[in-house]
Amino acid sequence: MNNYPNFKNYYPYNNMNNNTNLNYNMYNKNDINTYEMQDNSKNAESLYDPYNGFIRGNLFKSLFDPYKIKEPYDVKPMNEQAKLLTNIDALCFAMTDLNLYLDIYPDSRDAINLFNQYREEKKNLTDEYESKYGPISLDSKSLNSYPWSWDNMPWPWDN
Repeated sequence: MNNYPNFKNYYPYNNMNNNTNLNYNMYNKNDINTYEMQDNSKNAESLYDPYNGFIRGNLFKSLFDPYKIKEPYDVKPMNEQAKLLTNIDALCFAMTDLNLYLDIYPDSRDAINLFNQYREEKKNLTDEYESKYGPISLDSKSLNSYPWSWDNMPWPWDN
């Protein structure tokens, strides 16, 4: 079959049966159930706040795998505008992560409440940003005016 005398040493998976899971980072359903949010006291302990989840790439503490970094990069905004954008991004990330969680556990009242809380916070921050710095997206309320105001504000690189 091959010219390597220790072929099985180089390819140890050849002798495994079909039931062997080679995806070592995959959690089975029983593991995931332990992360389900059951009450508010567990919520605070099992989840990062939106910013810390954002810089780690995972809202769930028990699912965060630091891989090759001990501490994630801490984003340090240079001004108030950048700080607002960072907070909006963090809330968007948290909402997306909770959305994925709710795809699996649609009956989790705590996750739905937290999602709605983050959505309201994001709406408030977006309104604050737009009142100070102009529209942030094409569905912004401030674009309902005449003349078209999308290009009236200075772009972020103009400041």
